[in-house]
Amino acid sequence: MKCMCLQAMTVVYGKYYNEIGPFHDTKYIIAMLDKCTDRSERDRLLQFIAKLILLKGNTKELIDANGIRVLIDLLTLAHLHTNRAVIHTQTNVIEAGPNMKRQSYKEWYCRLSEKQQGPFSFDEICDMYNQKHIDPNTRVWALGLETWRPLHSVAQLKWKLVGTGNVILDETKMASLVLDILIRICRYSPSRDNDGAVIRPLPRVKRLLSEANFLPHIVQLLLTFDPTLVEKTATLLTEIVQDNPVLPRMYLTGVFFFLLMYTGSNILPIARFLQLTHARQAFCSEALHSKELLQRSVLGPILPEAMVCYLENHGAEKFSEIFLGEFDTPEAIWNTEMRRMMIEKIAGHISDFSPRLSSNTRALYQYCPVPAITYPQLEAELFCNIFYLRHLCNISRYPDWPIKHPVELLKDVLQSWNNEIEKKPPSMSVEEALNVLNLSLPVDNKQHEESTIRKAYFKLAQLYHPDKNPNGREKFEEVNRAYEFLCSRRVSTLAGPDPKNIVLILQTQSIIFSRYSQELEPYKYAGYPMLVRTVQLETKDESLFSKTAGLLSAAAEVAYHTVKCSALNAEELRREGGLEALLEAFSRCSGILNKSSVPEDVAVQVSSNVLLCFTVAARFQSCRERVAQMATVISEVCRILYFKHLTKLCYTAAQCISALAADNDLQLQLIQHGALWHLLLFFFEYDYTMDEGGVERNEDTNQQEALNRLAREAVRACSRLGGYLSGDDATPSNNLVRASLSALLTPFVTRLMETVPPTEVLKSLNSNTRNPYLIWDNSTRLELLDYLNEQQKKQMKYGLSAVDPSFGAQFVYTIHKKELIVGNIFVRVYNEQPLFTIQNPKEFAQNLLSFIGSQVQYLHSKHSLPVQNSSIQAKFDDLEAVLEALGNLIKAYPGVEIMCVGHFKLLFSLLLLTNKPGIVMKSLLIIQFISGTKQCVDDLIQSEVLGSLLLLLLDATDTLDLVLGVLFGLMVNTGLVKEAFSKGCLVYLLQIFCSSFKSDSNEHIRSQAAENLNRIMSDRLVGPRIRTVLLKFLPPAIVDAFRESSTQPQMLFDSETQNPELIWNEDSRKVVTNSVKRMTSEFSSKQRADLNAVWVPPQADLEPIYAAANDELVVGGVFLRLFVSNPGWVLRKPKEFLIELLDTTLDHMNKDNVNTEHLETLVRAFSGLLRSQPLLADQLSGMGYLPRILKSMNFNDTVCRYGISLLHQAAMSQTCVESLSRLECIPPLQTSLVRRPELSEYICDTLSRLYASGVEDLVEQGLKCDLIPALLNILDPCIIRTPEEATVITSAVKANAVSALKSMSRSPFYGEKVNSILSKSDVWSQYKDQRHDLFLTNTQATGYLTGSSAISGSLTYQSYNSGSIPTPGKPPLWEY
Repeated sequence: MKCMCLQAMTVVYGKYYNEIGPFHDTKYIIAMLDKCTDRSERDRLLQFIAKLILLKGNTKELIDANGIRVLIDLLTLAHLHTNRAVIHTQTNVIEAGPNMKRQSYKEWYCRLSEKQQGPFSFDEICDMYNQKHIDPNTRVWALGLETWRPLHSVAQLKWKLVGTGNVILDETKMASLVLDILIRICRYSPSRDNDGAVIRPLPRVKRLLSEANFLPHIVQLLLTFDPTLVEKTATLLTEIVQDNPVLPRMYLTGVFFFLLMYTGSNILPIARFLQLTHARQAFCSEALHSKELLQRSVLGPILPEAMVCYLENHGAEKFSEIFLGEFDTPEAIWNTEMRRMMIEKIAGHISDFSPRLSSNTRALYQYCPVPAITYPQLEAELFCNIFYLRHLCNISRYPDWPIKHPVELLKDVLQSWNNEIEKKPPSMSVEEALNVLNLSLPVDNKQHEESTIRKAYFKLAQLYHPDKNPNGREKFEEVNRAYEFLCSRRVSTLAGPDPKNIVLILQTQSIIFSRYSQELEPYKYAGYPMLVRTVQLETKDESLFSKTAGLLSAAAEVAYHTVKCSALNAEELRREGGLEALLEAFSRCSGILNKSSVPEDVAVQVSSNVLLCFTVAARFQSCRERVAQMATVISEVCRILYFKHLTKLCYTAAQCISALAADNDLQLQLIQHGALWHLLLFFFEYDYTMDEGGVERNEDTNQQEALNRLAREAVRACSRLGGYLSGDDATPSNNLVRASLSALLTPFVTRLMETVPPTEVLKSLNSNTRNPYLIWDNSTRLELLDYLNEQQKKQMKYGLSAVDPSFGAQFVYTIHKKELIVGNIFVRVYNEQPLFTIQNPKEFAQNLLSFIGSQVQYLHSKHSLPVQNSSIQAKFDDLEAVLEALGNLIKAYPGVEIMCVGHFKLLFSLLLLTNKPGIVMKSLLIIQFISGTKQCVDDLIQSEVLGSLLLLLLDATDTLDLVLGVLFGLMVNTGLVKEAFSKGCLVYLLQIFCSSFKSDSNEHIRSQAAENLNRIMSDRLVGPRIRTVLLKFLPPAIVDAFRESSTQPQMLFDSETQNPELIWNEDSRKVVTNSVKRMTSEFSSKQRADLNAVWVPPQADLEPIYAAANDELVVGGVFLRLFVSNPGWVLRKPKEFLIELLDTTLDHMNKDNVNTEHLETLVRAFSGLLRSQPLLADQLSGMGYLPRILKSMNFNDTVCRYGISLLHQAAMSQTCVESLSRLECIPPLQTSLVRRPELSEYICDTLSRLYASGVEDLVEQGLKCDLIPALLNILDPCIIRTPEEATVITSAVKANAVSALKSMSRSPFYGEKVNSILSKSDVWSQYKDQRHDLFLTNTQATGYLTGSSAISGSLTYQSYNSGSIPTPGKPPLWEY
């Protein structure tokens, strides 16, 4: 019933503890638990207590009621649980067999009959109780009990012997529940407040649990190895020890041994406890004050160094991951086998204690340090910082392993190096330690068992412990030192520096500096004293090349990386004498190299690393100066290059040479010691197909790739030796090297070294090439290789004195001796490949012009010789080739032609070599190319050199068309046109044009001549003058035809023609041709003597040219007689003809002695022109001729009728009528009508035309000058007229008069006034209603000027008095 009530209370309080509140009878529950003997009641009470503490207020009563002691007593019963489930783990060390029986220790004593009896085992006590020899009140004692106690008050005996009833919770579950209770109570009392400040005094529950009679029993619960109990125990311990003064002494409980013996995988709580406590244990005097983590950590002897570092640096989670896993990295080497070994070692160490707990659950562990565990997996490892250096240095397995703090690692490595160097034998030997522990030396070099050493230690420690033996303190301390020494790892270490460890230390430094140079750059390397000392000692070691540890190679590599990292290090190495030490090592190693050496040899490795060091040191001026003072450095470096089978070593040597080339003095030393011979030979080991093949490759596995890399570096080294590079690779220019490389590799390749990657240079040298820059094939390569091999052998065998003193600067390839080379370009090859890209065309052009200048004077003196030897002819051939190249260059590169500025006298002088047509033709082509460039033309004008070109117009035969084409191109500039004209260009062109008459083969030449004549006439400034001069030779029609086409003037010149514009026949041609030929011959003779001779044009026309037209009247190049007879002829320049015609006409009209015949022809030509081209009349108004015509009408009566004729024809144009309206044109007509009746018909026709236009101003003029009465007089039949007048006044005249009057009467402004005047006339009334259309036509009136009328009179007058009509007494005018 009691148990049921307790169960009910448990359920209710567990659900409603907040509502119920504090349970005030907690102390009674604790008392019941302490006194009860029923197992069911015990378990129910524990379950109820577990619910009670859900409320924090109940914990105080539990603590006050001594509940902690009661709970700890129950906790120890977990060691009695013998049928736990076995969990499969990877680290089960002790596996129980089915028949295995637990060993029972005799630790119990009983007081029977007031006498102490024992010791008894736990099983014997049980048997004694069952046999009634003892009862619950019998007093017993065992280790762990403070005093003798009744049997029923000892938890182990009480619940095993006295207890009744059935269990609800087995020992493990009960212990788990107790742990839960204790954990919750501890968490109610944290060690820190909300601000993180430590609470003092320590909470009471933690003080109680930290007491010596409680804490060990909690710790020893770990030895149950139950996963649940271990996990909760570790959690409880973590809660207890946080900020607890007992923390530094936790190691005495054996907790670290017990935790690490655990075989399960739920170790995170364990890891958290270890992280909190491992480095804060006072297990030795140096532990709390040492800076070394391994010395501070109590786990140092047990776990590998890396595991301790992981725990400290990465936390419990990462430590747990590593602890449970399989790791083999530079930061962690740990696996299941190592964990198994650790557990075995710890189990063996505490094997005397762990079985006792099943016999006496309150037994206490007596701490004893465990011997340091040496793991075979770490046998060759050196741990530093957080890394295993052997693994870290294994770059093939762990490439680029990250190092988060390289500076700290470097510091630790340097410290380890120093420690290793200064390492001394242990202060105590193994023999001395064994003697202190009263142990003899083992036979056959075997070691004592750890258990033997531990038992000897315990025995002496108990004997001399100061608490038991006040005089044994000194002996006790000696015993402790001996045991600690035997337990430490120092027993197995060497009695001095370990070369393998030093190699690892050096290799680690190389890795740090190579990967983290930027981070380390600000720091000066502090290890040079040790490094230099190491190099010196190893160099002097007689067994250097037989050692397995490459100490010297590693030291040289460190020197390389440190110097490469920072200029500070380079200076420091130099000050410490490191360069000298490295040179000494280098000399010793390089001296033993031979054809059988392999890359794995120590000598090769040391040489490579020293070379790398010198390579980097050479970046700094002070180091280069020091190297220059060390006489053997350069010779040793160059000697390395001889062993080309050591490809990587040669590559390193080439790098070194490239770096040393930054100094002028070193450049000279390098070339004197044969660096060029070796490096150039490497050029031809290159295979460009591999680089272009696209296949992945590596120099470690592909020998050709290694050779390719060496060849590329050799190119770079040569480039720096000669000073070809720029930017970061720039070095001083060395003329000696440049001259050598230019001769050996050709100038083109050396220029490539400045501009393109080494691969392009090497591809050019290993291919067959023929271009303007490079002629390179198998023969040239073989010739160079033979020379280089010969020089290399001499250098290696005899030294500097035996090699070419010019170092190859005088070397010339056989194939190149036959070539014409100008500006390092093969001229004839360039002519074969004119489209090949020239790198600097302007420079090449300048070189070509310089070559021409150097040859011209000599060749001018030789060209006239009748017989020329082969050498002279070769020079002419070279000159022709150079001219061809210059022409190709100018053609391919626009803008290059300006390089000819200042050289035109030179180029034009070549035109005088008329017996060398090839030179002349190529010179002409060059001149033709430059004719379109303003700068060249301007300089050509200043040079005044056209004379030689013009003479070619006479001398050239096959190239005449080219000469004309060149001249045509030049004649676009006024200055050149002016010079050409002054030097006879016109007469030379006429000579070509005329002398080739009717020759089909020369038709093209004549066309070119015509085009040139047209071009020079087209010049704005000089052209008019040239045309004027040309008109002295040829008729205007032919001259003007030049502008139309090149064939038109030929057709005109070659034909016999008679038309209004040209009268040309055979005689005219002969006269012109002979005259031009004569002038050409005379002037060319002068010009050959003096190229600057000036041609004087003829002063007068060539009269015979126009012999066929001597009697012709010519105006504007038009023969008027022929034009009047054929006015429909299409004139070339009608407007110009009109202007000149009017000027000539008016000039004739204004003369005192008028040539009426010419004037009549002029007027008739004018009328015919306007009739055939009416549009010209519209332009007449704007030419200013109408006022002059009106004025000429008043000059005299003879001229008047010609003026009326001109005015009559102009009146056909409305534009002219409007212009006349603004002039006083009607009064002269009215005057002439009155004074010259014989002109009435023409005047009336003109007036009719004028007034028919409807211009008001003309009406006004007519009113003012009384034109109406004059016209009415013509109509009046009553007026008596002379027979001549009667004959002239015909019906057509009257019809035109009526038409004019009617037009005037229709004027909007003046019509009324006109009608008023007309209405007063009786004559008008007879005509106003009649129509006279039959007498008025739209065609030109005929018969007027000739005296006959084509119009029949039909106008009648009612009182008309017919009579005879007299004939005119003056000659009739012309018909038209």
